[in-house]
Amino acid sequence: MAGRGRDVRDSSVVVLCLLLLVALTGCGGGTDTASLRADVQRVLDRRAAALLGRDAAAYAATGTRTGFDRVAEVPLADWTYRVTGLERIGSTATADVDLRYRLAGYDAGALRARRTVRLARADGAWRVTADRPAPKAPRQPWDQGTVQTVRGAHSLVLGVGRADAALRAYAGLADRAVPAVAAAWDGDWPRRVVVIVPRSLAAMAELLGSPASSYQGIAAVTTGETGAVAPADRIVVNPEAYGLLGTVGKQVVLTHETTHVATRAHTGAATPLWLSEGYADWVGYRGTGRAPARIAPELARAVAEGRVPDALPADDDFGFTGDATELARAYEGGWAACRLIAEEWGEDRLDAFYRAVGAHGRRDGAVADAMRRVLGTTPEDFTLRWQARLRTELS
Repeated sequence: MAGRGRDVRDSSVVVLCLLLLVALTGCGGGTDTASLRADVQRVLDRRAAALLGRDAAAYAATGTRTGFDRVAEVPLADWTYRVTGLERIGSTATADVDLRYRLAGYDAGALRARRTVRLARADGAWRVTADRPAPKAPRQPWDQGTVQTVRGAHSLVLGVGRADAALRAYAGLADRAVPAVAAAWDGDWPRRVVVIVPRSLAAMAELLGSPASSYQGIAAVTTGETGAVAPADRIVVNPEAYGLLGTVGKQVVLTHETTHVATRAHTGAATPLWLSEGYADWVGYRGTGRAPARIAPELARAVAEGRVPDALPADDDFGFTGDATELARAYEGGWAACRLIAEEWGEDRLDAFYRAVGAHGRRDGAVADAMRRVLGTTPEDFTLRWQARLRTELS
């Protein structure tokens, strides 16, 4: 009897395990993980094809329509999904997905976005029930609402919750920024920009995957990998800070950010922020006719009080979360240094110096080596000239 008792209990365990296995794998989906992944991948492939083909019925057949109308105005050249992870519970599944998309006429390569896609199985088929950013991943513009687009001569502006006239104003500024940058920087770059205008500072932070406090008072930022031709640069605007600027200020900001797009391939790990940000500001203000004290008011105030900086701005001085006055002086100091090179050595030498620093294999010694080879000077001598120029023009 004891043996029969053990057999009954063991059989119960086997039956229970089989029932749990059926519950986890579902009916008709098979128990093979590779098969399930292939099924989900096929659904997402059909979904991507329907989106690119603007086929609303085919898109709806793959699941929720949310997202289809939101990107209706976005000029898409590519849109592909790749399943990287998968978990199934009964008739539902959650997939980790890499989305790669490219804007027609603007992106040299695809932009990657990590997504979490939820699916449900009914009537023998898997359908998408939700498609959201992966945990801690930046949002995309269509995650925040319907994307509006305005095409300029050299720009594409994507906005959410913005008036058409406002987006056209951004396009006009961007269209002036591109030739202004091309006149200063003759490198090989696309000579077109994509500008994203979200609803608010909070929305901007969501697009960048960082806290809103990181961009308080920052009018715009540029995304893209340094040291290479970025496949998909984006200029992301903080509409709250940008809206406080005057006409010249707005133009300077977009020209500054466009400069980052142009110089991306020549901005390396060895490039100090005083050079990359200073050069972008120098291009931004180039040709505006503004006096140095108006361009660098915080630095002028410090110099007038006898507080001439001991050294060129350090990278830490450019932290967005630090003191706003110190941040302004860092940008202004970088601008003054690049202006010094342009005026005393020439604009061509400034460009050559920028390239030489960016091409240096190591951070240590990059600036000193480039100053010696391109400018025929040393960091010590250059700093003294920079300080003397600040005393002359800003005191």
